Amino acid sequence: MEMYSGHINKLIEELAALPGIGGKSAQRLAFHLINMPEAKVKRLAQTIVDAKENVRYCKECYTLTDQDVCPVCANARRNHAQIMVVENSRDLAAYEKTGKYEGVYHVLHGAISPMLGVGPADIKLKELIARLEKDVEEVIIATNSSLEGETTAMYISKLIKPTGVKVTRIASGVPVGGDLEYIDEVTLLRALEGRIEL
Repeated sequence: MEMYSGHINKLIEELAALPGIGGKSAQRLAFHLINMPEAKVKRLAQTIVDAKENVRYCKECYTLTDQDVCPVCANARRNHAQIMVVENSRDLAAYEKTGKYEGVYHVLHGAISPMLGVGPADIKLKELIARLEKDVEEVIIATNSSLEGETTAMYISKLIKPTGVKVTRIASGVPVGGDLEYIDEVTLLRALEGRIEL
């Protein structure tokens, strides 16, 4: 039994198809949109269409941008000899929020996952290797600590090491406020291996 009219149901259905939006959130958003002034709804709709039509990959790092080169790559004060490899643009944004990293990035747009049929050719690896022809001193691999992220990190490391470029991996381990007894063995081992002198 349909609870609402066709247009409302269709809106709820479309919103629920977005990642992280469940049925109740979709319903709440749908009613919010319906109750918004028409000018604001049209502005939101046009902003979505404009973003879809104008956002593309940066020619350097392959993050999403509406320019040929993203603001990070265009910044001459960034260290272009240091490239941090991340899985997606959200990871890049997370590092940028720290305000501490001064190098540039390379966005893979995925991770190697044989189970899902994602191989090295399906992510931006050949583009990364092409960037190493410039004066690159270090590649920091900042893929996730998942099986796919670790597989991707190992693959990238094996590709890059013969070029003589320094390859490092971000440290991972015990989160702040985490109790050791609840942390898995792999995380504890990585924390031990990534220890620093105090």
